[in-house]
Amino acid sequence: MKIDKKNAALVVIDPQNDFLSETGVAWDLVGKSVQENGTVEHLGQLLEVARANSFLIFISPHYYYPFDHKWEFGGALEEKMHEIGMFDRKGPLSVEDLDGSGADWVEQYKPVIDHADTVMVSPHKVYGPQSNDLVLQLRKRGIDTVILAGMSANLCVESHLRELLEQGFKVLVVSDATAATQHPDMGDGYEAAMTNFRYIANGVKTTAEIIETMKHG
Repeated sequence: MKIDKKNAALVVIDPQNDFLSETGVAWDLVGKSVQENGTVEHLGQLLEVARANSFLIFISPHYYYPFDHKWEFGGALEEKMHEIGMFDRKGPLSVEDLDGSGADWVEQYKPVIDHADTVMVSPHKVYGPQSNDLVLQLRKRGIDTVILAGMSANLCVESHLRELLEQGFKVLVVSDATAATQHPDMGDGYEAAMTNFRYIANGVKTTAEIIETMKHG
């Protein structure tokens, strides 16, 4: 599957400290998978190559504001995120205490993400992009092919994959630029996601493979 940078984009989900930093509140759940996959390094490589080769970059972040914690129900891991204060911010119009927090970008990604050409969409609230403006922003820029990476594999990445496919996009998932919870009772979220990626996505590639395609078409 060839990629034309004129109508393809890199979409990165939740490149935030709570998932990808050893000090993040979810590290105990996802850290082993992040380290095994080299997720932090691979996401950094994708961002840098996308910028250097003039691919549009879209970031789909996850934020929770004080009013979100007044929800009356949620799924198992959704409730866990609220319980541990994952992705918490003071409010939608406030950046107080954001710098270096769990909701902030991984520090090494900031030169690429904090750039005028990066498309920062509104936050998704559960797992998928149905609650944000990612699809609108992609369509308004003429994008029909998405290179998908970020956190976490069987939750937000898979939910974005399914919705983007239903919306008519071609989607390539980068297998080692994601990771997931590995839990003794609930199971291995990364392996579950990889099974579904192989069944559902238009392609599943490693970072090295997708970078080669991005550079040479």
